[in-house]
Amino acid sequence: MYTCQTVHFKMTKSSQNVIEPIKPELAVVVPVHNEAENLRPLIDEIRTALSNISAESEIIYVDDGSSDDSVEQLLAIKAECSQLRVLAHRECCGQSASIMTGIKAAKASVIATLDGDGQNDPADIPALYSALKEAPDRDRLLVAGFRAKRQDTWMKRASSKVANKVRSGLLCDNTPDTGCGLKVFTRAAFLDMPRFDHMHRFLPALMIRRGGAVISLKVNHRPRERGASKYGTLDRLAVGIIDLLGMLWLQRRVSMAEVEELTSKRKAPKAASQ
Repeated sequence: MYTCQTVHFKMTKSSQNVIEPIKPELAVVVPVHNEAENLRPLIDEIRTALSNISAESEIIYVDDGSSDDSVEQLLAIKAECSQLRVLAHRECCGQSASIMTGIKAAKASVIATLDGDGQNDPADIPALYSALKEAPDRDRLLVAGFRAKRQDTWMKRASSKVANKVRSGLLCDNTPDTGCGLKVFTRAAFLDMPRFDHMHRFLPALMIRRGGAVISLKVNHRPRERGASKYGTLDRLAVGIIDLLGMLWLQRRVSMAEVEELTSKRKAPKAASQ
């Protein structure tokens, strides 16, 4: 078992010298639903990955109305590690709603999302985080994981390949694998996007819609070792078609205003010479 990350503090300028914890820079948000078997192994891996990042961080698990003992297990793990925060929905609201809950609650300015089934490898987080840090404008970039060698059934691989091709052709989102749960972006960028159910599948297109860019980095993908998939191929196909039409509607109604901050009276344009 890994030891918890040391929490640093800063002194505030007040007569009582109040000590406050330093604000984290990176938050790992993990939505889960009935993933009790995967909680401790994945959290241990996340903590190991974060130990390789020279920044204060927090881990936010959002339990989406689980019917197993996920919440009890999360609270037991939290008692051992103050780095972990546990949020819970009373009812199952879906993956996008869970991601929204975690990001809104985050104190950090940078967000890394991760699926809770253990198939995404937390060891890839530092590389994606580093790519975002090097960007001249972090709020205009989304770094997405690309599962070049997916460890899924042939049915999932085939359906995802078709879906990615159709989606990319219609939305021009410049992303070969938008379904990968491993993504890194800023909290400010996410809160500036329109929010709707299933939006997590369209984060690259939403970033481009607001004038940003997307880069994809190859990441490790692992077979599911514990638990069962919560979504079926037909379920994803049904909602995917409706969501795709909605995303096309949003793209066609984007309005990008050019703004300048004025500090003095604007000069009148020169009159044209006769």
